[in-house]
Amino acid sequence: MVFITGGNGLIGSYAAKLFIRQGYKVRLLHRSHSQLDSLSDVADRISWVEGDVLDPTLLTDAIQPGDWVIHAAAVVSFLPSERQKMFKVNVEGTTNVVNACLRKNVRKLCFVSSVAALGRNKKKLLITETTPWEESGLNTAYAQSKYLAELEVWRGIAEGLPAVIVNPSVVLGAGDWNRSSTRLFRYAWNEHLFYPPGTVNYVDVRDVAEVIYKLINSNIISEKFILNAGNIPYRDLFRGMAESFGKKPPKIEAKPWMTQIGWRTEWLRSLITGKAPLITRETARSAYLHHRYSNEKVMNALDFSFRSFGDTLQWTCNALAEKYGNQPPAGKTSDNYMTPK
Repeated sequence: MVFITGGNGLIGSYAAKLFIRQGYKVRLLHRSHSQLDSLSDVADRISWVEGDVLDPTLLTDAIQPGDWVIHAAAVVSFLPSERQKMFKVNVEGTTNVVNACLRKNVRKLCFVSSVAALGRNKKKLLITETTPWEESGLNTAYAQSKYLAELEVWRGIAEGLPAVIVNPSVVLGAGDWNRSSTRLFRYAWNEHLFYPPGTVNYVDVRDVAEVIYKLINSNIISEKFILNAGNIPYRDLFRGMAESFGKKPPKIEAKPWMTQIGWRTEWLRSLITGKAPLITRETARSAYLHHRYSNEKVMNALDFSFRSFGDTLQWTCNALAEKYGNQPPAGKTSDNYMTPK
């Protein structure tokens, strides 16, 4: 049995479907108000557990001896108002999962972290699994929460837990384009004018699911792996998306002074309206970075090759165009093109 937290998210849903296709039984933890549309085609093949990673008793009951566990549940936010909630879910939730895995003697835990947890600074542009964490103004609160969550996994490993960690970059794939990194595609669809001058590291969600599957079925433990297919300027990313949709690409580079005004304006608007800002101080800062993440370790360990950007782009855009039709869904949600990792 494979037990998955965060199975209704982009990574979790594709991982769940892959394990089901491979003949595994899947038990999935979900909250009472979770949207489960992404798993509707396999819903009758999943054992559902309603609950939360913040409930240690429930986790201990839900995780069984001999399970494989994939912990993908997390809060991804760059809003100051959600910082406390994010740290609680990402850190305390991971602590609870690790403790339950230790108590139940699971076969292996795969923790879905992020390249953000590797830390970064202005001097080191190529980042590997061995790059040490550094406290830096370039690290978002989300990055800090995932770094602390990783420490809980390493603590579990020190106590005898068989575990691996994966650190995906910005995950691209056919999901809900009102959520997470898939909003990048909606930004392109809506023909916005501006693009940030930085670069984005990306990986296909199908590749992330396949690496998780391979690691779960390997003898590898006590290791972490960066999952990153490549690095591309935001300008080219949005151009590719827009052209695949038959839309006009962004043409104006967002200058630093523009984003400085933008996040402050959005902060004020959010205070007045109560709606989430489209740009925050953290996302504005991250959109100007040019870090690269090495994928050599996972490619060598698993003899793995990542899909090309063209393949990912065509597959995702075709699926989203078919899903959403000729018009975007009614109602403006956050078209935040700055999705830092």
